[in-house]
Amino acid sequence: MTAATLTIDLDAIAANWRALDALTSCETAAVVKADGYGCGAGKVARRLAREGARRFFVAVAEEGAALREALGPGPEINVFSGHMPGDTDMIHDLSLTPMINSLDQMLRHLEALPGHPFGIQLDSGMNRLGMEPAEWIALRDIATQQNMTLVMSHLACADEPDHPMNAQQLRIFKEMTDGLDVPRSLAATGGILLGPDYHFDITRPGVGLYGGAPFTDAQPAAHVSVPVIQVRDVEAGETVGYGNTWTAPSPARIATIAAGYADGIIRAMGPKTSVWVGDTPCPIVGRISMDLIGVDVSDLDSDPRAVELLGHHNSVDTLADAAGTIGYEILTSLGSRYRRRYHST
Repeated sequence: MTAATLTIDLDAIAANWRALDALTSCETAAVVKADGYGCGAGKVARRLAREGARRFFVAVAEEGAALREALGPGPEINVFSGHMPGDTDMIHDLSLTPMINSLDQMLRHLEALPGHPFGIQLDSGMNRLGMEPAEWIALRDIATQQNMTLVMSHLACADEPDHPMNAQQLRIFKEMTDGLDVPRSLAATGGILLGPDYHFDITRPGVGLYGGAPFTDAQPAAHVSVPVIQVRDVEAGETVGYGNTWTAPSPARIATIAAGYADGIIRAMGPKTSVWVGDTPCPIVGRISMDLIGVDVSDLDSDPRAVELLGHHNSVDTLADAAGTIGYEILTSLGSRYRRRYHST
């Protein structure tokens, strides 16, 4: 088999959920949008449901439909994008709960599905999704007389604990929601780590479940092992890969591994990234190409059959830092060519 292997550790995801849940005294939901951050939303959600998660969040109704098929009836599936045109049948037939973001969405929902549950998303300062304070004031009394199940907002700078935006959004969210007899939610992973003031009634961790920052105690959930296709000796002064961007400073042993940017391995990470064989780092040399990567295995006692790209040595954030991006992009970029394996007890 030549394809690289992506192993998803569902037990690690469950352990991360339990650890984040233990930091609060409220309900802990789970965000499984973007196919569970690239890890497989259905399998992730089923595993977390076994742990006790009863609310899940997705980005769009189509994701909610696929998740309902995987979970079956019972768990609540909330849709961040709200009630968009064309979503009515899915929302009704599959018991999805849209997070209403605007007056237009509120009117669409109440006219099309009177009595159907919905949540409200408020804009507390991020200026991305949700009702702004003036719009919410106009709709608050109407919303509270309907089947409203949740009021939420999203923090813009929760990954930076000392950022003044956190306290500002907390104050605005309280001003917009105090006195409501409905569950409130402000904290995703970063918000959970900010402490109890941000927890309210429901937290909704996302990237922390999958091993990403800012949850530094997270267990790695995604592991990528890449087979070695060929190993060759190169002499000092010889080059490797497109563009002659790497020149051997001395004789070296170079392995060519079976993965590339078509598998979500971002080209920019190459000069700052090593793969691993056991506890030995093997630097990437030359450009990452579509299907192949060169790595320097000169320090090994024998030629490897495979190397570890992502896992215990390289976290999603290690690779993200090398590529100048964030762990979310690493996870959600993992391509379709991997042989996927799931580990769960």
